[in-house]
Amino acid sequence: MKKLLLSFSLLLLSFSSFAHEECSNKEIVGQIETIHIKELDSNYKARIDTGAATTSIHATDIKILNKEGESKNMRDHLGDTIEFTTYNEKNEASKHTGRIIRVSKIRNAQGVERRYAVRMHLEFNGKEKKVAVNLRDRSKLDYKLLIGRNWLEGDYLVDVERNVE
Repeated sequence: MKKLLLSFSLLLLSFSSFAHEECSNKEIVGQIETIHIKELDSNYKARIDTGAATTSIHATDIKILNKEGESKNMRDHLGDTIEFTTYNEKNEASKHTGRIIRVSKIRNAQGVERRYAVRMHLEFNGKEKKVAVNLRDRSKLDYKLLIGRNWLEGDYLVDVERNVE
């Protein structure tokens, strides 16, 4: 019994050490953080949401460029160039043109919707990460940038008690 207890204790100790090593190289973020979007040369007060798979930015006036007619099937536009206008919480406008890398099917409280996604460089505390960002009208929401798990994974841990507002 003592051998079993000792083995179990050693296992817990080694797991605890491993878990600490896994976390020690990750940066801590709070529920709300300021994120710089390199392509827009603009800062956004962002809501960190571990429940969201993908990062999402406020986008209006979304247009597919260099296309005669817009297809009803959004997937037909994969690889096409898209242009949109975005506003941060200070109502500072930026226009962006990018390539559509994905069409996502998003389930939310309003139901199911499809959204275009582009790649963007998001920077926090001098560390930059390029991720897919889906385009959505977030005008009625407090935060014009929502950070999802695709930005968090591998690099960040969320401390819900940390408030940087």
